[in-house]
Amino acid sequence: MSSDRMLTRIGGLLRQAESTDNQHEADAFLAAAQRLATAAAVDLAVARAHTASRERRVTPVQRLITIGETGKKGLRTYAQLFLAIAAANDVQCDITATSTVIYAYGFADDIDVCEALYSSLLVQMVRASDAYLRAGSYRDETTVRTVVEQRGGRRVRTRVRRPVAGVTARLNFQSAFAARIGARLAETKQQTEQEAEVAAPGTELVLRDKQLELRDFYRSTSQARGSWRGNRAATAQSSDAQRAGDRAGRQARLGTAPELPSGGRRLTR
Repeated sequence: MSSDRMLTRIGGLLRQAESTDNQHEADAFLAAAQRLATAAAVDLAVARAHTASRERRVTPVQRLITIGETGKKGLRTYAQLFLAIAAANDVQCDITATSTVIYAYGFADDIDVCEALYSSLLVQMVRASDAYLRAGSYRDETTVRTVVEQRGGRRVRTRVRRPVAGVTARLNFQSAFAARIGARLAETKQQTEQEAEVAAPGTELVLRDKQLELRDFYRSTSQARGSWRGNRAATAQSSDAQRAGDRAGRQARLGTAPELPSGGRRLTR
């Protein structure tokens, strides 16, 4: 399967994303798409390992991924979703402090897959969180917040219980959604790579070489400083929103196409 054909296949899955309400089917569809992405990455890694020195060697690249405009609320959870997808597809990332831009480092085909998955899953995450907020179950929950008051000329901090705000519920929901998606993709990636090693012993070593090449490229290219604060848990917590977001992440789907065929075809450059 060519690189373009592989992306077209994933794109076909994405365009049918809303056609099933069966959770078991949803899991199968998401796993199928990730298996396709992982199998393609394995095939490319093997092909690169056997490329003759006289041929042009494919190398990692850096690509800018725009998450949103400065000042837009909720970009942290959008970025979390992309980072979760990237981690399952051999793409390393830096991110700006404002969560507006991600610098993706990896092989072009892997980054293409990340962008395709992100474009579909982001829509599903936003729709699911909107539906959850409209249902309003989070309003029955309270959370502990710190309130600062002026007393006798000094500032006093007290901890009080307040109803969960809509923005708090949305952030908790979307953060849990992103975490669940990351776990599902990572599990599928691991299974696919194990199957590839059984089918073609030595694949594990090839993938290790790929990881080392990407690590060296990242170290020589990245200019990141400090750490991203967006991966820290929000101060206000909503257990109801977190459970709902995790549940939506389990049910997220990529399409209604049948299971992708395995074996018999190799991805070519």
